[in-house]
Amino acid sequence: MKSYAITDKGIKRRTNQDYVFATDEAVGNLPNLYIVADGMGGHKAGDFASKYTVGAFIDAVRNSREENPISIIDEAVKIANTTLIEKASENVEMKGMGTTLVVATIIEDSIYIANVGDSRLYLIDDDIHQITRDHSLVEEMVNMGELDKKSARTHEKKNIITRAVGADLELIADYFEIEYSEGDIILMCSDGLSNMIEDEDIRDIIIQGNPDKLEETAHKLIDTANNNGGKDNIAVVLVKPEY
Repeated sequence: MKSYAITDKGIKRRTNQDYVFATDEAVGNLPNLYIVADGMGGHKAGDFASKYTVGAFIDAVRNSREENPISIIDEAVKIANTTLIEKASENVEMKGMGTTLVVATIIEDSIYIANVGDSRLYLIDDDIHQITRDHSLVEEMVNMGELDKKSARTHEKKNIITRAVGADLELIADYFEIEYSEGDIILMCSDGLSNMIEDEDIRDIIIQGNPDKLEETAHKLIDTANNNGGKDNIAVVLVKPEY
């Protein structure tokens, strides 16, 4: 397994509320672990929320006695959510803080994924496939036929998400299990990347990059998003599974 993770403040934002984690080594009963979180909240609450949630999630994975990867992740998501809500209740300045969360672990030839919010996981082979589904207002409008995908990218309400860690005690995450083939690349990212670069251009950058130099490809994605306006924080995790 090879991976590389990076965040960037972008051009327009003063703070960086994105947080990433990537390890090719075991965490508890998971053989590897990759995470992107995009925080939200006033003052420093957003950057605190993303980092704190990832830390709580990792601790829960380490302490889990579950063996099934989805069960481990589901337990950790719920613990992280409760922990963040409790933390927010301690400080009025942190009230209402939350974060997106997309998580992946790779076991043999399968990828196990969870997501809350609009951070994404893509699988890139000869094409690009968005595996996760955005929990956002515009995505609901697209699903109801009120908006097309192209218009959704620039809609004034595109940043309104319908699910977030820290928003509700009854959090529901989406879970996915997919297979990968040799040569595939996994991209996990915040909307600071996916809103600034078309999917087809993301695919081209990754396919044209050296698969053994994920760092170069990640920086190319960051640079492209910033050259396109860099309106938000940008998080990128690239993973190259290996048999």
